[in-house]
Amino acid sequence: MNSYPPSNNIRYSVLDLAVITEGQSPADAIQNSRDLAIRVEDMGYSRFWMAEHHNMENIASSATSVLLGHVAQATETLRVGSGGVMLPNHSPLIIAEQFGTLATLYPDRIDLGLGRAPGTDPATAQAIRPDRMQQVRQFPDNVKQLQQYFSSDNSNKINAIPGKGTNVPIWILGSSTDSAHLAAALGLPYVFASHFSPQQLMPALKVYRDKFQPSEQLNEPYVMPCINVVAADTDEEAQYLSTSLKQMFMGVVTKERKPMPPPVDDMNQVWDLRVKMAVEQMLKYTFIGSKETIQKELTEFIDKTGANELMIASYVYDYQERIKSHRLFSEIMKEFSVQRHA
Repeated sequence: MNSYPPSNNIRYSVLDLAVITEGQSPADAIQNSRDLAIRVEDMGYSRFWMAEHHNMENIASSATSVLLGHVAQATETLRVGSGGVMLPNHSPLIIAEQFGTLATLYPDRIDLGLGRAPGTDPATAQAIRPDRMQQVRQFPDNVKQLQQYFSSDNSNKINAIPGKGTNVPIWILGSSTDSAHLAAALGLPYVFASHFSPQQLMPALKVYRDKFQPSEQLNEPYVMPCINVVAADTDEEAQYLSTSLKQMFMGVVTKERKPMPPPVDDMNQVWDLRVKMAVEQMLKYTFIGSKETIQKELTEFIDKTGANELMIASYVYDYQERIKSHRLFSEIMKEFSVQRHA
């Protein structure tokens, strides 16, 4: 097992999908996301990212750049970004204009995380862009094209206006070693989707670090694994609250995506053994419990991965409990930093 020198200053950030819960409307979910961003800014979180998904009854973040403007307008210092924009769904020029506009409105606060997955089912992906598979193959070139659009010395006849000269920071998102090779070759920060695809986390981080080439944006490797967190006052309460998260991931396995349901007393009444095993495999890097429990497990994870920053997704049905989960995690990270400096 790899271990890394202890890092004393681990930043922590939020991934939010504007999750729609049972009984909620998309408008409710969007309002909660905006409110959560305001709250986590005060808690010391560094970033608030939203992710592009389509044709999912439980996620309202399909028009990601629009929602990022909604969040950035309500906050002051929080970095706001995509985790991510699925670039093969879009023209690089349009993304450059959208994020260039955001960066013009909110200077030095916008991040652009890019992925190559569809963020949806095959039929919807086809509806979004019939030539999508061709665009997937062009993903590395399209990332470079975006960098060119954002640069101040773009020599092309076509310019992103707004966008040119904004130098929006680009991050590469992935769940395999393919994305690690690209992030390393381009010298870009790397986000790994260990919150739902944990299997290749460590191999991908090794590839990224071993192959990293410094760039104008980044001198040395920077990794941000994404994890799930459900924090509460007690382990028992957190385990109960986490049943909503587990039911939501059941929907991924069974392809029956519905608004996130309330917690249940016994998951064995909800899933069978096959689904349970599949969900638990996906949720390997999920931290559920009291502050004490999570802090112990999290310290081991940070030492194992050498993470520079953590991004958390906290899928909790009750919105007030979701806020509390984020607050408890911020307290864990502040205490972690104090202990490492001691």
